Amino acid sequence: QVQVVESGGGLVQAGGSLRLSCTFTGLTFRIHSMGWFRQAPGKERERVSCIRWPDSVTYYLDSVKGRFTISRDNAKNTVYLQMNSLKPEDTGMYYCAAGSPYYDSCSTSLESRFHNWGQGTQVTVSS
Repeated sequence: QVQVVESGGGLVQAGGSLRLSCTFTGLTFRIHSMGWFRQAPGKERERVSCIRWPDSVTYYLDSVKGRFTISRDNAKNTVYLQMNSLKPEDTGMYYCAAGSPYYDSCSTSLESRFHNWGQGTQVTVSS
């Protein structure tokens, strides 16, 4: 059974930083692309960033490019999202998810290609 544990969210002032972590157990982490998503109140969930299997090419939502950095540590089964220069519009619940095994889930816009979602961690950016 796959377990996903997210951490690192919180309340921060605009311009501040947070680092989200997401650790998977019960899954062969290294063979999956990994994605970070967020959902603001009243809005649809959107993919913020993705790190591709097998070459770790990264993808970012235009609004976070240059501010957010996704990374992974296959030895620790963990994917990270470093968020700098945070803005109030970054507020939302942040989720991580694993892509389908041996598949470039990052190159598709389909959420159906992501599985094993985390429980979410709240990020609130005050102005």
